[in-house]
Amino acid sequence: MEKQEKIVERVAVIDMGSNSVRMVIANILRDGHFVVCDELKEQVRLGQDMDRDGFLKPARVSQAIKTLKMFKKLTDMHGVSKVYAVATNAVRRAKNQKSFLEEIHATCGFKFKVLSSPEETELIYRGVINSLEVPKGVILDISGSGVSLVHYNRRNILNQEYFPFGTMSLSDLFSDLQLNPTEQAQMIQNYCLDQFSSCTWLKELDPDTQFVGVGGAFRNLAKITMRKRRYPFDMVHNFHISEENFSTIYDLGRVLDADKRAKIKGLSAERADLFISALACIKGFMEFSNFKNIIISGSGIREGLLYQHAVPTTLEKPISDVLGHSLQTLMRQFDINVKHAEHVCFLCVTLYKQLRVLHKLPRHYLKVLRVAALLHDAGLKIKFYDYPKHSFYFILNSGLQGFSHREIILAAFVAMNQKSEEFNMAEWKKFENFLNPEDLVAVLKLSAILRIASSLDRSMSCDVKNISCDVLGDSVIMKTEVVRDCSLEIKDALKAGPEFARAFKKNLEII
Repeated sequence: MEKQEKIVERVAVIDMGSNSVRMVIANILRDGHFVVCDELKEQVRLGQDMDRDGFLKPARVSQAIKTLKMFKKLTDMHGVSKVYAVATNAVRRAKNQKSFLEEIHATCGFKFKVLSSPEETELIYRGVINSLEVPKGVILDISGSGVSLVHYNRRNILNQEYFPFGTMSLSDLFSDLQLNPTEQAQMIQNYCLDQFSSCTWLKELDPDTQFVGVGGAFRNLAKITMRKRRYPFDMVHNFHISEENFSTIYDLGRVLDADKRAKIKGLSAERADLFISALACIKGFMEFSNFKNIIISGSGIREGLLYQHAVPTTLEKPISDVLGHSLQTLMRQFDINVKHAEHVCFLCVTLYKQLRVLHKLPRHYLKVLRVAALLHDAGLKIKFYDYPKHSFYFILNSGLQGFSHREIILAAFVAMNQKSEEFNMAEWKKFENFLNPEDLVAVLKLSAILRIASSLDRSMSCDVKNISCDVLGDSVIMKTEVVRDCSLEIKDALKAGPEFARAFKKNLEII
């Protein structure tokens, strides 16, 4: 019963695009947080063959209705109290839009809102800006029949554009010219390059502006790149793709026909025929704008609507601390002892600052320590025994936002090593091409700090209010400021002496 009380309501978001219809169902938690608990996607290709007469075709309409009936069953099963149903470009320009939406309402009960292109780009932006720590960027979203561009800085939209072409319409545009895949890709690339040239602001961007890709084509691009690089981490959101890696995949894709393209590892079979259109469009964009790196966002329209519902203040001002908000969501979802976690984090930060003369770590490792401290005992939700090992897997698979993949991995290792007498090198070797020797040294020092801090709140009573450290000869003397007897906490913390000595080359004394 206690676990149910944290869920305020359950909502669904349905996004009916030109290529597919997608639904996510989310638990809305207290204090402006949400967690996706189910999703469903069906490829309908609603916008296919529309360019000839502007009408949604009967077979596509029938498939969409069939799909939405399945969605309705799922929303009923989950007890969804609110459904946000939106349609984008294909329905927006359909001549039979009204009859189509009326049929949906009559058969499925869903009342769709047809988004204008500015509303669509605003929701894409909202999904990105509240889930990625990219302060200055250009968002490119590619759908089946439209391309959205959003240029922002300091969480304010500066420019936005919408182009009425996408993966399906581009494929259709050049499908009757008897072109081989390479020729078709080149013509699409040139066409997109010409279209993007109308955005004069793309040539006037600050040099530190970053390129963020949104949509299924970018997610597939990320999965293919991960496979080719043997990437040790399975998270598409906030994955970075260099121009070199992108060009390798583009050069491969544009010489293959659809059947051979479908065999590319990481590419979903249903996207194989349209994937080269997406790659050529991206290539044209990068050629015109001179971006050298792509950041993949797993959040877009659907997440934008969820943020709008769960955190209404984001309508006026985006979330300022993406990582902090993501951490709070996890802690609420899994009923982590927030008071204890935050106190351990405070003690960790205090020790980190006071031991700076010894550890000499760059400042960015402090963020890693903060995350490890807040989630250090998350593994208790699985099992007490070996819980640091479970905390490792918890953090590694947490999907934390506003935090790089490398930082997530490091935080997971810090949490796992907090009570280990011997470092797990077998696990580390899985990531050794992704990390470096300096990271290993940092993890050993940070985990020793975490071990001491968590022990100093062993009773979870926050009785150790503060710590001051003195480095004297071959020893570090930690003086605790307490409100009552803390023999338990100090005795437990002293057990970290061997780990502290290995990491800092000093003996540990706590008084």
